[in-house]
Amino acid sequence: MIGRLTGTLAEKNPPQILLDVHGIGYEVDVPMSTFYNLPATGEKVSLLTHFVVREDAQILFGFGSESERFAFRQLLKISGVGARTALSILSGLSVADLAHAVAMQEAGRLTKVPGIGKKTAERLLLELKGKLAEVLPAASAAATVAGDNRHDILNALLALGYSDKEAQLALKPLPADIGTSDGIRQALKLLSKA
Repeated sequence: MIGRLTGTLAEKNPPQILLDVHGIGYEVDVPMSTFYNLPATGEKVSLLTHFVVREDAQILFGFGSESERFAFRQLLKISGVGARTALSILSGLSVADLAHAVAMQEAGRLTKVPGIGKKTAERLLLELKGKLAEVLPAASAAATVAGDNRHDILNALLALGYSDKEAQLALKPLPADIGTSDGIRQALKLLSKA
């Protein structure tokens, strides 16, 4: 239907924007990840779109990247996940974070998104498994490696007798791409100062 819009950004009212395309104003709902990357009002912008027609409404959703739109469409295919929920998920997590959560089967990351409970998060993980990795191999692979390293660091700290809470706090300040041995070393330094 409507695959892309290019025009002047007329208004910004999160999560909705008004895009003026040759005198026609399109109201477009965008995830916050796209919203934060929009130019100033009055500037030209181009968005990939997804058009949803319901009995009571016709809604246009806009995305700054193909990966965002693809993730949105994958979320819509899941039973019980509507467009608003999908938009909320992409506003709370980047596509790379979502791909990482799915690859690592981390329901806890998804439950932090408003409106996503434990059962919905588990259903999302189950139904998205393998679907985001196909389009996002680089983001997913990097997230998986980083996730594996963080998982190994966490297990090492737990094996050394630290509580889960202490270990999680020590992991937070570490860079996402840190190696396992460097991560353990830095986490131990942080824990010894506490």
